[in-house]
Amino acid sequence: MDIQKKTIPVKGMTCASCAATIEKLIKKMPGVKDVSVNFATEKMTVEFSPDAVSLGEMNEIIKKFGYEADISLGKEDFGKLPSADKKIISECPAPLRQPSGAAEQEKQSQLRAQRNRVLFVMPVAVIVFALMMWEIAAAANNKITPFLIPHGIYSSVLLIISTIILFWIGQPFLKGIINFIRYGAANMDTLVGIGTLSAYTYSAVIVLFPSVKSILALPDVHYFDVTVVVIGFIYLGKYLESRSKLKTADAIEKLLNLQAKTAIVIRNGKEQEVAVTELFAGDIIMVRPGGKIPVDGVIVEGVTAIDESMLTGESIPADKTKSDKVFSGTINKYGSFKFKATKIGQETLLAQIIKMVEEAQGSRAPIQRLADKISAVFVPVVLGIAVAALIVWLALGSRFMPLNQAFRFGLLSFVGVLVIACPCALGLATPTAIIVGVGKGAQNGILIKNAESLEKLHKISTLVIDKTGTITKGKPEVTDYLEADGGQIKNNTGDTANENNLRILASLEKNSEHPVAQAIVEKAMNRGLKTGKIDNFRNFEGMGIKGDFKGITYYAGNANLMDELKIPYSRTIIEKLASQGKTPVFFSNEKSLLAIVAVADKLKENSPAAIEKLHRLGIKTVMLSGDNVNTAEYIAGLAGVDKVFAQVLPQDKAEKIKELQRQGERVAMAGDGINDAPALASADVGIAMGTGADAAIESADITLLAGDISKIPQAIMLSRKTMRTIRQNLFWAFIYNIIGIPLAAGVFYPLWGILLNPVFAGLAMALSSVSVVSNSLRLKFTKL
Repeated sequence: MDIQKKTIPVKGMTCASCAATIEKLIKKMPGVKDVSVNFATEKMTVEFSPDAVSLGEMNEIIKKFGYEADISLGKEDFGKLPSADKKIISECPAPLRQPSGAAEQEKQSQLRAQRNRVLFVMPVAVIVFALMMWEIAAAANNKITPFLIPHGIYSSVLLIISTIILFWIGQPFLKGIINFIRYGAANMDTLVGIGTLSAYTYSAVIVLFPSVKSILALPDVHYFDVTVVVIGFIYLGKYLESRSKLKTADAIEKLLNLQAKTAIVIRNGKEQEVAVTELFAGDIIMVRPGGKIPVDGVIVEGVTAIDESMLTGESIPADKTKSDKVFSGTINKYGSFKFKATKIGQETLLAQIIKMVEEAQGSRAPIQRLADKISAVFVPVVLGIAVAALIVWLALGSRFMPLNQAFRFGLLSFVGVLVIACPCALGLATPTAIIVGVGKGAQNGILIKNAESLEKLHKISTLVIDKTGTITKGKPEVTDYLEADGGQIKNNTGDTANENNLRILASLEKNSEHPVAQAIVEKAMNRGLKTGKIDNFRNFEGMGIKGDFKGITYYAGNANLMDELKIPYSRTIIEKLASQGKTPVFFSNEKSLLAIVAVADKLKENSPAAIEKLHRLGIKTVMLSGDNVNTAEYIAGLAGVDKVFAQVLPQDKAEKIKELQRQGERVAMAGDGINDAPALASADVGIAMGTGADAAIESADITLLAGDISKIPQAIMLSRKTMRTIRQNLFWAFIYNIIGIPLAAGVFYPLWGILLNPVFAGLAMALSSVSVVSNSLRLKFTKL
């Protein structure tokens, strides 16, 4: 059975209970394998069989409950859909068929509409709140000036104001009641709607039908002010929450803004400006100074420096020349150049980054599971508590106070419980922190595959690091050039080495494809030496090479070749070089040794500092290497690594990871090669160096785009700070509801005479969600 995975925006969610309701509805549908709804990102990720169920059918189900899915797709995806979905999408209203950019504009439009309503309701709510406090204070303290507005006039004015606010500004809350009656689905809007409508209805009956008040001996007290102020405060909270949620996702917006809209392509020998969507792989593209690189490719002409900070987090432009790779979204700083497009559209690195960040921001961390379970049953439980509070006040309270007073307290408790309970704070606690944390990582060249990886990383106790390409540069370089005279080392001349010998050696090595040979040729080229023609070139398998230069035969190779030629050399020097992880290359003629060149895979300059930071974070470090023990221990000593596994075969790397895990360690593995992929997959968290193989990156949970080892401690710090923020959010969300609901229900009234006015309950509820989102936003400004 063919299974598709789609991520779809969903409109109409107002709290975490909405997300739980949608999940419950979709999971019941045949053909749905899994579904996850994220309230913070307002998106649904669903795995389903298109043969059994369509996206359109899912949308029809949730529309009955007041939600709507944006099932618009690109041409490629549209073509793959079953005919049922094509028909539904075609019949969708225009806003639902717009691209993601339009969806963002729609959110901004909705935010502006919310803002306009807040600007209307809040001045009214503040004035009514002030008058309410004056009335309460004057009744409690005779030193305060009595309330001057006649009760009848004040009641009539508030009836009109509260009617306008409840049935205009409070429409979403009333719709929540209607959905609850029709479908049995309740959310935060349902709670607020029932609470404010109850206060309004009671007050309207008291004011409009005085005889009812007299017959039931009800006190001459109304709660129009509660309706006005609660709706005002909660609507303000919803507006601030929506605005903050948009800010949490600005990392994606910044990445999208990096994309170039047009490109200068050379076709039929002429330059022409075209939209990026019209480019093809193989196109030759011209980029001028200051221009954005539109797609991924390889430079074919020109030299330049490119700002790749969007990938690496490094502000210094990277020098580029012919055959170097360039990436979409980076900025050309200096020279003009031409490059050949190799990856376009969704294949570019930038597009892959955006996709990975979006998926990670929408994923769930294991720590969120408890909050999700509570959110799923939160609203029905709170409704039950509110009704129970009213019944208890009437049944027990009437024994200790007049019935009309017990009813008044019961009504206040009923409204207060409904208004103060907030599943939103619980629902936003984890995803908002994940969204900001993942976005912060992307801005620093740290790509996190999912929320679970981010959570696991903060628990890591041991980091296993592959040597080649992770701790070291992954490319052999000449480290020493030792002149020789009759087999004895004459001096270490470094950059003042005999240029003629180096030129001949490079000429000889140019005929070899061995990485060590390439390092020697590169050394000569960097010195400005031109290689010459070699005649009679020959390769000695496992030993070295030979060739004639201007009629003289020269040899380059290892100690075995020198032994074969019976050319003497200093074994002490060779042992010393070997102990330092360096490979000696002997250069000789037919009679004597001319020079020894030492080649090694050098340590990255920032490796020791990165290892030191890891130690400060309490992380043990282990290095894996296929090299001999001497070489591996020498490199580990330079870097400051705690433990070394040397002479480890590629197929044994994963077993070393499992060995550490059996010892109780939580292991992260950092590597860059294809042979690292099994070990990366076996580790609790796999970290791929972005400069490495695609297989390693695919197997990893976290990718460091610049291949910079110093990003590893930054990633761990980001994980720890994100998890700390999540715990803070969850703590306050739980504490707020644990204390707030009993307080509103009147549990503390018999002990200390405390009963929370629904107005303050509404204010507290509004602030709870805003405080959680604001705490998450602090991550944006944290230093890694």
